Amino acid sequence: AQSFFNHVWLLVIPFGVFLAKILETTESGQIQGTQISVKEIDKAVNVFLGIPFAKPPVGALRFSPPQPPDSWSNVRDATSHPSMCLQDVTALLEMTRVAKVNISITANSEDCLYLNIYVPVHAKERAGLPVMVWIHAGGFILGSASMYDSSILSASQNVVVVNIQYRLGILGFFGTGDEHAPGNWGYLDQVAALRWVQKNIAHFGGDPGRVTVFGESAGGTSVSSHILSPMSKGLFHRAIMESGVAILPGLITSNSEMVATVSSLFFGLCNTSYPSLGLLCLRSKSDGEILAITKNFGMFPGVVDGQFLPKHPEELLAAGEFNHVPSIISVNNHECGWMIPAVTIQQIVTDKYHGFPPEIMHLMMKEYLRDTEDPGEFRAQFQDMMGDLMFVIPALKVAKYQHSDSPVYFYEFQHQPSIFKDVKPDFVKADHGDEIHFVFGIFLFLFLDLGEATEEEKLLSHRIMSYWANFARHGDPNGADLIHWPVYDQKEEYLQLNLQLSVGKSLRKDKWKFWTKTLPEKMKQSQPENARVEL
Repeated sequence: AQSFFNHVWLLVIPFGVFLAKILETTESGQIQGTQISVKEIDKAVNVFLGIPFAKPPVGALRFSPPQPPDSWSNVRDATSHPSMCLQDVTALLEMTRVAKVNISITANSEDCLYLNIYVPVHAKERAGLPVMVWIHAGGFILGSASMYDSSILSASQNVVVVNIQYRLGILGFFGTGDEHAPGNWGYLDQVAALRWVQKNIAHFGGDPGRVTVFGESAGGTSVSSHILSPMSKGLFHRAIMESGVAILPGLITSNSEMVATVSSLFFGLCNTSYPSLGLLCLRSKSDGEILAITKNFGMFPGVVDGQFLPKHPEELLAAGEFNHVPSIISVNNHECGWMIPAVTIQQIVTDKYHGFPPEIMHLMMKEYLRDTEDPGEFRAQFQDMMGDLMFVIPALKVAKYQHSDSPVYFYEFQHQPSIFKDVKPDFVKADHGDEIHFVFGIFLFLFLDLGEATEEEKLLSHRIMSYWANFARHGDPNGADLIHWPVYDQKEEYLQLNLQLSVGKSLRKDKWKFWTKTLPEKMKQSQPENARVEL
């Protein structure tokens, strides 16, 4: 099924003016980056692009764990953006057209395991600055590191920011459900990038003991998955999950379910049902053939492989078997407002609730879809239902599981960016991905041809970057000149991120009871005893 994360919001680079070329050292060899001045904040940042953190995952390394990168003897150029991981570029181009964003897209290649680093210009080796590792969005089928410019966040907040890439689509998440190819390659790429950071980031002035992983949508789901994975233990120390957690619908599957999908794929493409032969066949396919497969099959979900994910995410959370680090968890107040297409929402409902008794569907409709003949009111009710199902309830569940062991800070982003007033319909509030522009400081500047942000929006962006950087620095987002952000505990207090900051309590309390008590009880009565009941 197509993922409901199949839209990644594009941030355009660069925001700076070239100043000089900069040399730096890694374990694999020397690299040459670029020093740029960051407009309007009178600061500079050193940028290193396309640093390899693993060998190219091609040939025999396709559908294999990432391997350490080869060394080099000459100075390696790190002034050009790396190729994006193999993906359907037409989908990105269509999205930029609809969103009225004009952007050039980098090359598309299977050789894509690279990262970009943004360093405050004054940072010396072993300066011990906080490190923030960004995992991009895109439904595990789209996106790249270079679509997000981290120079403003790095320079203004005095943090080292690392944007990483990982294999996508069939190349990133296909598996045979057995020892031949366990799957989760994209997640393993992320682990390899985090290991690279541990070994090398001190050369760039970063503190390997203060690493924050953060991401939005599929990136947030990735961050949440690293919290659950024993393979990621010790590789990071704080986590920020924006509109995405590991238990979102459709993003995890069991080995048995994976085997069924794989058997169908092998038989259709390779005329074999044997995993070893099918794997050899898929490794021989061209880039074009692989892209065609991805288009046909959509997203391959992560799998409970016994290694990266020892058990189902909800089992790990319920048992307290996860990496206990401070976390920020969030949703936007209109997750299904516009960016996530109706066809994808319909697919999620079909996949998740196909075969359920009519009374279950009736309960959902009765809870949300009140009698109305107003199309606008009906649309709003349906969007609320899908937003709760797909984002809000999973995020609250994860927050409640984690807060007993580690500090959790929860927020709801509520502001509709003014620059989208002529792009998105009037009824859209804070849509999926809208907060990203504030997190990276985009609203400090004129944003393409869409218009200029208001002074209030620029202030909100400053505040959000400060919260994020404080959290990266101390494990607590609070600081001077910021409204106090309470921890999320039994009081269920959370921050309402809007032009006027405020603290709310018990987000979606009435709907929480419906999704976690009323509906599961009805579902349990309607399902076989050994069936997994998930919402």
